[in-house]
Amino acid sequence: MEWIVIAAVLTATAGLLVLGVLGCRLWLQVRVLAREVDGASRALAEAAGALAGHRR
Repeated sequence: MEWIVIAAVLTATAGLLVLGVLGCRLWLQVRVLAREVDGASRALAEAAGALAGHRR
């Protein structure tokens, strides 16, 4: 019966480690996506400013 408790603790620990790794990977991907969105929004703002200046 003791081995069942040990197996459950090891399984829970492994699950938490996997969730931690996946959380870190997600955080890194969100940072990359945020940089790309920021760059795209800046490019759109520049294009809109250039277009507004061109029309005048």
